[in-house]
Amino acid sequence: MFNDIGAFELVALVVLAVLIFGPDKLPKVIQDAARFIRKIRAFSENAKQDIRSELGPEFKDFDFEDLNPKTFIRKQLAENEDLREIRTGFDLKKEINEVAGAVNDRGDSSVPAPAGGPAGGPDLLKKRDLPEQGERPPFDADAT
Repeated sequence: MFNDIGAFELVALVVLAVLIFGPDKLPKVIQDAARFIRKIRAFSENAKQDIRSELGPEFKDFDFEDLNPKTFIRKQLAENEDLREIRTGFDLKKEINEVAGAVNDRGDSSVPAPAGGPAGGPDLLKKRDLPEQGERPPFDADAT
């Protein structure tokens, strides 16, 4: 639950708790908070047991963690042999490097040149010359 709290944050929380509650009331507040957390855990465990008993004996080994989509997918990938084969056979970094290599090697004769630019046609990335004084700029129907 608190996996990302570092030492500095923990010290800051302790100092803040001492300033807010005072050193004499702090142990009582910690006991009350611990008791509250135990009650919530007991309530959730009772609710899980009630749900398991209502579902019937075929769901006796039902795990509520399986309802989390990430856990469900991870479990299915680990158990299903076909999915494991697909997972190990597909290397995303290799695929990305191949695509990047194909894009970067466009100057080769093996890859056809795009229509336009140095191979012929207008270069759309080149800045156009300004029209001369008194000459109207070209009309662009899509821009109006």
